[in-house]
Amino acid sequence: MTQVVTLSAPNAQDCVALAEIELCGELMIAAADAHEDRLSADRIDEVLNVRTDTAEPAPTIPRQARHRG
Repeated sequence: MTQVVTLSAPNAQDCVALAEIELCGELMIAAADAHEDRLSADRIDEVLNVRTDTAEPAPTIPRQARHRG
């Protein structure tokens, strides 16, 4: 018997994943075109179309220290 794969409508997770892939692609294109070694935070915000209208800085997520042992 042959199995048939049916395609369903994309769910919310699919849409989010596709949006993230598109944003990563935009960042890769910008990085390839950049003359410097790294993209600045301002350039990343520009590529991702992030607006910083507030005078208050955006909260950051602290990085976890590497576990040594």
